[in-house]
Amino acid sequence: MVFCFFYWVHAFARLAVGCLARFLVKGCRVSITSGVDSICKQLRMSADTILALAQQADVIQQAAVLLVQGLQRGAAILTAGNGGSAAEAMHMAEELTGRFRSNRVALPGIALNADGTLLTCIGNDFGFDAIFSRQIEGIGRADDILVLFSTSGQAENLRLALEAAQKKGMHVIGLLGRDGGSLAGMADVEIRVAGEATERIQEAQQVVMHIWLQAIEDVFVVT
Repeated sequence: MVFCFFYWVHAFARLAVGCLARFLVKGCRVSITSGVDSICKQLRMSADTILALAQQADVIQQAAVLLVQGLQRGAAILTAGNGGSAAEAMHMAEELTGRFRSNRVALPGIALNADGTLLTCIGNDFGFDAIFSRQIEGIGRADDILVLFSTSGQAENLRLALEAAQKKGMHVIGLLGRDGGSLAGMADVEIRVAGEATERIQEAQQVVMHIWLQAIEDVFVVT
């Protein structure tokens, strides 16, 4: 009797598992199909956002010239951003001091959001809004270049950084998104990535950054 009970429990369990597996596989097929459509839509959105930057090619070139000529004069490139934009700021700085594609002389790139101890020190003593401007007051020099990354342009710490840089006689490049927010019109050179999706703006901004890095290496790589 006990054997029969466990036999039927085992059989029922196998049947239930089989039905569940078929249901999940069927559901996965639907999910995967809709997922592919979503992927294609996102890829098209990304491509459209990037291609729209062609309308600002002259401004992108203007920023590239400013960066190249500044480095030739011995200026340092300071970068800053918050969140995902902080990652872009660090990305640009490490490509300058390390390399982008080819070996060359090391170039002075400093990400103002890279040092956690410094950020927490300034943030604790002076407030979060001062985390970049305080550093610029300490290490910024006339003719250095500040590159600000922002998808919204609304960060107060970036606005204060821009003002501190201008007081130091530095040049400022704003790589912004949407309408530029409170930073609109404040930088010496400004590129605005149109769109509402933050991730699409960040992707396009990275393309612009890579264009700048290539322009720098075209000058500084010795063949």
